[in-house]
Amino acid sequence: MSKKLVLAGLIFILTIGLANTVYCDDALVKLGRGVCNVVTSPYEFVNQVSKVNNTDGPFAAISVGVLKGFSMVIVRAAVGLYEVVSFPLPIPKDYEPILNDPEFFFEDQMW
Repeated sequence: MSKKLVLAGLIFILTIGLANTVYCDDALVKLGRGVCNVVTSPYEFVNQVSKVNNTDGPFAAISVGVLKGFSMVIVRAAVGLYEVVSFPLPIPKDYEPILNDPEFFFEDQMW
């Protein structure tokens, strides 16, 4: 009886967690976004140093760019890990992304 109750509970949690909602993202998009942010978080270091170098010059890139790079690596990895762990829950409201600028790392890259 106990195994049946556990199985029913797991099915219920997965059904509620993975149910698509209307006009918003879903749990699988949140999971994919989280995995992508964890995997691409090391690239933030180079990206932030490059951005600061382009706007403020090389000396600012050495100091401010390095600090921004390290902090954004930690932020993107932590947010990605949070989204991976909490993907079945619609938190924040309707699975909205926590990082919006950009939501995915390579979103604003020009190829």
